[in-house]
Formats: sequence, structure tokens, C-alpha cells
Amino acid sequence: MQKDIVALTNSGDVLFMMLGAVMVFAMHGGFAFLEVGTVRKKNQVNALVKILVDFSISTIVYFFIGYTIAYGIYFLQPAKALIGDNQGYELVHFFFLLTFAAAIPAIISGGIAERSKFWTQALAAAIFVAIIYPLFEGMVWGQINFLGQDDSWLSEISGGIPFHDHAGSVVVHSMGGWIALAGVYIIGPRLGRWDSQGRSRPIVISNVPFLALGSWMLCIGWFGFNVMSAATINGISGLVAVNSLMAMVGGVLVALFVSKNDPGFIHNGALAGLVAICAGSDKVHPLGALVIGGLAGAIFVIGFTWEQEKLKIDDVLGVWPLHGICGSWGGIACGIFGQETLGGLGGVSILSQIVGSVLAAFIALTSGFIVYKTLDTLFGLRLEAEEEITGSDITIHHLESYPEDVTSRFG
Repeated sequence: MQKDIVALTNSGDVLFMMLGAVMVFAMHGGFAFLEVGTVRKKNQVNALVKILVDFSISTIVYFFIGYTIAYGIYFLQPAKALIGDNQGYELVHFFFLLTFAAAIPAIISGGIAERSKFWTQALAAAIFVAIIYPLFEGMVWGQINFLGQDDSWLSEISGGIPFHDHAGSVVVHSMGGWIALAGVYIIGPRLGRWDSQGRSRPIVISNVPFLALGSWMLCIGWFGFNVMSAATINGISGLVAVNSLMAMVGGVLVALFVSKNDPGFIHNGALAGLVAICAGSDKVHPLGALVIGGLAGAIFVIGFTWEQEKLKIDDVLGVWPLHGICGSWGGIACGIFGQETLGGLGGVSILSQIVGSVLAAFIALTSGFIVYKTLDTLFGLRLEAEEEITGSDITIHHLESYPEDVTSRFG
């Protein structure tokens, strides 16, 4: 009887992780359609292909290198050993965490869209997922005793409370957003984004329905992202689900008012709220989640406008404010709203959250500059001017998203 109960528990955990992995895998379709709806028609095919290829490359490098760096587990063993005594739980756990790792190049893709070389960015994706991301992931969730472990140095200086990031506001989103900032800065703005006098010439989004579809796909998958980060059925929490919901609607409603009803900002406001709540979704009160998400919605709208118009950084999907800044905010917000005095569960340190969030931004920005500057020097990051004008669909894939519309390549 005991053996049957253990087997049933293991099977339930495997199924639980598998469902979570599939839900987050579906989010990559959301990344793709969010980019398709934002870029011009002449770059839509490229957006779709990039996300799928980057995910495939991420799978290979994370399987052989990244997962081992982060957790000390390798898969070059017989299948019998891989199944082990828990019905292959570690394999589906790898699948689940792979979908997180592969979000790094998916996030970056939106920032450098419409002018990046295909294979250079694919190589960058491989480097980030194989080495850079797993190193920080291991510092928080894995075997590298540095930030998130109970006996880490950070825990020792903050009253025994390490850095906390339940589902990746910092580990995934902040890392991806700050790496993207380096790539966007080095690759430079799209042709025609500003005129010779530096005056802004906005490039409008191409398809609001596709953008909305991408947002909806991401929002739905995000409940797998956050809730299934419990890793086992016994660890599941309804608090995480409701906090994710409240942060999402907070992001939508604040973005609605701050942007004065702009559909692009509204749909991204939902994502901003979800990015910010990942870290503390298991710690804060639902009203705290609403505030965290609402402030993230405002951060995105204001941050995107500031980034584009003041800093003149051509971040096509606004991935730096959306994932980088909102992710950092989420990490810090966990330390504020997770306190028992604000209705949270406690067990979080403001000091640890600030240190972990700032360190993530520093590591991501520094590594992003090193990798992209090196690749730019060796191979070039950017399409030639004529190729960019023609569009990456024809230039790279030799096919347009709407082949019957031969004028789209000149749009």
C-alpha cells in the first residue's frame, strides 16, 4: 500500500510538472504573436521563426550544459537511471525550467526586432541559455550558494533570510530585459526611427489583433509559470493564482488610465503586472498584488515613453521597461509587500530583495554588453541597410507573411 501511495504521489508530481511545462511552452507562442503584431508586415515571418528556432537551440544547450551548471544534474546516463525511483520527475522538471530559460532569447528578440541578423542572434541565445542565465539561476534556485540559499552570504547579513524569487521576476524577466537593453543599445535604432535632426518618427504597430492574441496567450500561460513553480502538487497554493490574477488586472487598469486608452499599452500592462508579481506571488496579500501590478503598469507606460522619447533607445516591444525594470520592481516589491505588517506571509527581507534585484541587473547588463559587443565585432549583429529596408522576411527566409501582397516588402 505504501509503495502504491508513493508511486501515485510521484505520478501526480510528474503530471503536475508536465502540465506546467506545456502551459509555459505555450507562452512562447505568445511571445511570437506579440512580436508579430508589433513589427511591420515585412518582418512577421522572421518573428515567428526566431522564437521557435531559439527555443529549439535553448533546449539543446540547456540539456547538455545549462541545467548542469544551475543544478549539478546531467542527463548523459542510461534511460533507466533517468527515470529513477520517481518516474522521471527530474526530466519533466528540466522541461519546465527549460521553458523559463528559453524565455531569455524570446524576451531579447522583441527588443532587437526588425534589424538583427538571424544566426548571430541564434548564437547569442545559445550563450545566454547555456552559461549566463544558468549561472544566475543557480545562485538563486540551484546549487551555486550565493543569493537564494539559506546558508548564503546574503542570508547571513540579512537576518537569516535569503533572496526570494518564487517564479522569476528577477531570475527570468529582469535578466532577460537588462540583457536586451545591452543588445538594443549596441545594435542601434531601426532605419528611419529618428530623422537627421533627432526628431522622433514613430513606427506604428502592424496588427493589434495579433498583439492582443500574444498578450492573451502569455496571460493564460502565466498561471502555469507562477502556480506550477511550486514544483509539486503538495506545494501548490491558491494564493499564487489569485495574486497573479490581481496583479494582471492591476496592470491593465493602471495602464488604461495612464496611457489614455492605448491598446498596445493596455495589453502590455497585463504582462507588466504579471512580470512584477512572479517574485512575491507566494508571499503577498492579494491587495498587495493589486498594488504591485498596478504600479508595474504605470512603470511600463512611463518607462517605455521615457526610453523611446528621452533616451532615444529603439526597443521595439519595450522589453527593457516591461521585463527589466518591472522585473526589478517585482523583486524589490516582494520584500516590501511580503512583510506581515502589510498582510503578507513574512519571511522576506527588503535588504536581500534589493541586493538580489540590483545584482541581477548588473550581471545581465554587463554580460549582455560583453557578449553582444564580441559578436558584433566578430560577425556583426545587424542586417545591411538594404536588407533592413527590404525586410527580414525576404532577406532571411525568402518568403513574406502575405506572399500575394508584393508591396509589403516596401512598407
